[in-house]
Amino acid sequence: MFHKETNLVSISNLLLLGNNTETGNIMVTKGNNQNDFKNCPITATMEVIGGKWKPLILYNLTLGTRRFGELSVRIPAISRKVLTEQLKELERDGLVIRQQFKEMPPRVEYSLTEKSNSLVAVFKEIAKWGNQNLLINQE
Repeated sequence: MFHKETNLVSISNLLLLGNNTETGNIMVTKGNNQNDFKNCPITATMEVIGGKWKPLILYNLTLGTRRFGELSVRIPAISRKVLTEQLKELERDGLVIRQQFKEMPPRVEYSLTEKSNSLVAVFKEIAKWGNQNLLINQE
């Protein structure tokens, strides 16, 4: 399936042996596409859920549907402007559903999509790792 002199780093990042430079314990080819992470699944995921606020917003939505004000109170360090921008990006990327009610005063609720519900297990593992490795050991 692969050329016999190919190192499989990931399905999307094949490195041919040849012009190799040793970095650490592995040999890496200096090819044209070495720094091209467009097809890297981790990079693609982090572009959608990465950053300072998106993981916190998504984590808060794993606990249930929230109104804008509730999210703002649960994440007090975020400005309302940034919260609005981040929610718009999450909605654009298909991770958050924004439901606007035609009431006075206007009411907007945010919830996770099916796509983002699949991240719940990931966030639980991240929280578990943080508790075990970062928070528990602090005194």
